[in-house]
Amino acid sequence: MSAAIDYRPMRAEEAPVVSAMVIAAFDEFIAPDYGPQGVAEFHDFAASDAIVARMAKDHFVRVAVVGDAPVGMIEIRQNNHVALLFVDKAYQHHGVATSLLERALADARTANPDLARVTVNSSRFGVRAYEKLGFRQTGAERTVNGIVFIPMAKQLND
Repeated sequence: MSAAIDYRPMRAEEAPVVSAMVIAAFDEFIAPDYGPQGVAEFHDFAASDAIVARMAKDHFVRVAVVGDAPVGMIEIRQNNHVALLFVDKAYQHHGVATSLLERALADARTANPDLARVTVNSSRFGVRAYEKLGFRQTGAERTVNGIVFIPMAKQLND
């Protein structure tokens, strides 16, 4: 990757293009494990208006951008749960997810200095990536509203 990647908070007006990047990655890598209900549920969750609505409540979103194009994003709920973490196919395996998680956790710990653990409900596709990021499986695979996930957690060191 020769282009410089900028990591920063997402602006609300960027939500449509960020949502499109997330849905494209989901459709390619995760949707094949889902039925129609799960795909529709995820698409609704990742819609730009849904992301913006969650940002107005208890979520924050950081993006990785090259120029004006998003190449990755992370959404954190209540400073302790990864709601979304996606990287554009062309930028996978280049440290973008690691950098997004590190920056998001720094923000979360600023808001909550006692934060000791962060959780995620990983897709089957994402388990290996989350394990590389220090997460460990905490329960059996589940399906809720067609969304298939594996609960995982990462213990944070001081």
